[in-house]
Amino acid sequence: MSLCFLSSLAFIGYPNNIKCLLRQVTFGMAFALCVSCVLAKTVMVLIAFKATKPNSCLTKWARPQVSYLVIVLGTFLQLLISVTWLLITPPFPQYNLNAKSGVIIAECNEGSLAGFWCTTGYLGILALASFLVAFLTRQLPSRYNEARFITFSMLAFLSVWVSYIPASLSTSGKYTVAMEIFAIFSSNWAMLCCMFAPKCYVIMFQASMNSRKHLLGNR
Repeated sequence: MSLCFLSSLAFIGYPNNIKCLLRQVTFGMAFALCVSCVLAKTVMVLIAFKATKPNSCLTKWARPQVSYLVIVLGTFLQLLISVTWLLITPPFPQYNLNAKSGVIIAECNEGSLAGFWCTTGYLGILALASFLVAFLTRQLPSRYNEARFITFSMLAFLSVWVSYIPASLSTSGKYTVAMEIFAIFSSNWAMLCCMFAPKCYVIMFQASMNSRKHLLGNR
């Protein structure tokens, strides 16, 4: 998540060739890695509990290599989208003379709106996949199950970026950049709070729940 926060720095400052080329790629790759890690964790939670059933075919999948594969595949597909975008219609700096009368605005032209929406849409697909897998694991034992926290975090993530779409279409120039930075911070804090705030609450105010006895139950 630190990479996601840091990706917003690429949107700050005077636009130039390097910054225009890398800012959306940095944003897409950072979020793809973050959401892929969440998806991998959720998949492993589901497999771990399903594999405990007798004669389960998922037993062979209950290994760390599966989570690594999910992360690598999820990030690689985003990299493929980004490279295709940069090769076909790369972003470039431009001077906007039409945004405001008598004012010249230096900004980045994204080159292809399709490339930008493919990048953002792919992140939405990853988040939706994480949400659906977490929703499927909601009935697993609650002592070990973080699925409900992941479900809320992905729901918050999707809500932020769905709200960003009409907001970005109704703005232009520096306001569009400001909206994207706001969406980056909002979605990051939403995931951070939904997944870790409950754990911090238990550690600080319900220390008795953070024990081996509570996890194992009355056995």
